[in-house]
Amino acid sequence: MTQVDYGRKLVHLANQIGKFFAHQPKDEAVASIADHLRKFWDPRMRTQMLTYLSQGGEGLDPLPKLAIEQIADEAARK
Repeated sequence: MTQVDYGRKLVHLANQIGKFFAHQPKDEAVASIADHLRKFWDPRMRTQMLTYLSQGGEGLDPLPKLAIEQIADEAARK
């Protein structure tokens, strides 16, 4: 699997997680998605997704994109 294919797979997974939490109010949904990614995604998956986001994040739905941006902001503060 190429890095591009892996990035697309992660986008699909992130969007699926976003759909699961989409019934919540926006701020709660974003926090829930970010929490899920922190708890259940391997650090390498999160790093790959942060890289993908820095390259534009094509295909990410709005809620997962906001959650990943939140994780990126946290990582930048460390």
